[in-house]
Amino acid sequence: MTRRRIALRSVPVAAGIAVIAASALAGPGAGDGNARRPGAPRPAARAAPRPTPAAAAAGARAFVDVARVLQSPRCRNCHPTGNAPLQTDAGRPHRMNITRLSADAGLPCGACHQERNSEALGVEGGPPGAPHWQLPPAETPMVFEGRSVTALCQQLRDPARNGKRSLDDLLEHVSSDPLVLWGWTPGGKRTLPPLPHREFVAAFRTWVESGGACP
Repeated sequence: MTRRRIALRSVPVAAGIAVIAASALAGPGAGDGNARRPGAPRPAARAAPRPTPAAAAAGARAFVDVARVLQSPRCRNCHPTGNAPLQTDAGRPHRMNITRLSADAGLPCGACHQERNSEALGVEGGPPGAPHWQLPPAETPMVFEGRSVTALCQQLRDPARNGKRSLDDLLEHVSSDPLVLWGWTPGGKRTLPPLPHREFVAAFRTWVESGGACP
């Protein structure tokens, strides 16, 4: 008799354990209409709020200043229309006959362009330098040279043409990438961009906050 009573009392306990285990395996949300089936796509991220007309107008105005910097020699020379980087404020083709094909043939830009300007290495008038000195890839060349302000804006905000970057990615890039920062410490007698870096980033941020509004 005693054994039978113990067995009967164990049934509810065992059943309770089974229910708890099943609930744990099912995970949160099981049993309600919002549960996500295994393998089902996750809900899409909520879209950013649409900028106000005032914010869009401010962003379009700010991009005019952004374009002035991007099309200045320090930026434009590595974002040419062709495959050859440019040199000097006049935007002449690289005098060493360097193109994108040079890197494919085993001569990357970094072979001559070190991670610092030549003056920092004791060589006056030598090649400028910054980390990962290179042209954009041929698949997404990010051409700045000769673009209208509107065309430049449309290209820059298009992930298919900007290396799959979001607007926030672009803001981070222009804010902190060493190769971008080089433009304001170019060494030698090279001219600086038309805006201080801090003002350039502020204008870029205004443009990003407008959702990439174009003039």
